[in-house]
Amino acid sequence: MCSPTSPRHATSLAPVHSLGRRAMSKTNRSRSHPRVRLRSRSFPQAALRTLRADECGAATAELVLISPFLLLLILLIAQFALWLHATHIAQAAAAQALSVTRVQGGSVTNGKIQADQVLQQLGGGPLRNPHTEVSRDLTQASVHVEGNVTAVLPFLTLRATGDAVGPVERFTSGARP
Repeated sequence: MCSPTSPRHATSLAPVHSLGRRAMSKTNRSRSHPRVRLRSRSFPQAALRTLRADECGAATAELVLISPFLLLLILLIAQFALWLHATHIAQAAAAQALSVTRVQGGSVTNGKIQADQVLQQLGGGPLRNPHTEVSRDLTQASVHVEGNVTAVLPFLTLRATGDAVGPVERFTSGARP
């Protein structure tokens, strides 16, 4: 909305004396009327002053300039939320696979099958093309799950990973705590 003090509205704000406009002399009218006052100065200064004082449409221009940045911020927040969710899915799959791999009688194959089942149950949500690596030796088992995050913003590719490491269960005979 235009400011009531902008030059466009200055004619309506000119002072009116008790005798009315007709009773005012020419000299009083030329002093109170803004157009006469602007013409008394050089043309470029008057034009610049009018442009600086006129705020009509300033809010529209500001909105046009700021709205792309606001949309980018909203999309960045959504991308960050998807990355967090994908990381959580990868971590959950790694933890489940580790629990199957590290038990007595567990194997790398059983851990990989468990990780694939968890990833399938959680659906093809934000974690795309997941890859699972399971390893087990005599003392330790580890699982690494990683995949691509669904892209909200073009040209932005994020990776989500989940790792789980734990000791392998083994029973010893004759040992008491």
